[in-house]
Amino acid sequence: MTLGLGIILVLIALIGGVCITTIGPGGIFVTIALFLLLDIDPATVAGTASVTFIGTGLLGSYAYLRSGQLATSTARNAALILSLTSVVGAFVGARLNTVLDADLFGLLLGGFVLMTGVIILVRERSRSRALEAPADFELDSPKGRLAMAGLGLAVGLPGGLLGVGGPVLAVPLMVVLGVPMLLAVALAQVQSIFIAAFAALGFAMVGAIDWGLAILVGIPLFIGTVAGWVIARRIDPTRLKTGLAFVLLALGIYMLSGAGTT
Repeated sequence: MTLGLGIILVLIALIGGVCITTIGPGGIFVTIALFLLLDIDPATVAGTASVTFIGTGLLGSYAYLRSGQLATSTARNAALILSLTSVVGAFVGARLNTVLDADLFGLLLGGFVLMTGVIILVRERSRSRALEAPADFELDSPKGRLAMAGLGLAVGLPGGLLGVGGPVLAVPLMVVLGVPMLLAVALAQVQSIFIAAFAALGFAMVGAIDWGLAILVGIPLFIGTVAGWVIARRIDPTRLKTGLAFVLLALGIYMLSGAGTT
């Protein structure tokens, strides 16, 4: 790896870390960068990225516990349900990843990125046009607990399969359900610890983690997560979310267009 490429990876990880604690989706930029910029197999991409998400998940969870979003029993119970149901999917996804070739991995990752961008953009456009009247989602109701369990299962599998963590998909989906933005980000931080840990375990079992690379991108990702938590408490994240949606759409289209040429 050249010095210039290393610097680019560090900068992408730093930006991704900021996005993690401001708007949720952020770690996915690390996964995309590892896949597009380095000549490594899909399992090593996903395994290395998953390891870095353990630290950011712990830090993000602590930050939102301190700021109050995870201070209530309702929030903690929701985080527990969301996280535990993610475990099976994350481990299974990590094992399935080992049979993917680079083309199929790129196709799945590109489709996932594109879908996430669409989810975010549709949500923001509907809110701006007042086409919906969102109310806070009742996490402590039977319906709310069932929704969190289903969401955990749905997010865990792609999180482990593609090495994209949990917030990139969990946050937009929770916001669509009516969970307040900061609470959704906070819950996703806790969930990401479980997804990343069990995905990393699956990849470690087949030796698919580049520990040196994990340190290179993990440190700036961690620093960016701290900065993002500070920023999230001081700005309106609407413009950031809309901008992120267009970036993800462009990246998804780019990756899908080149999926069969690698």
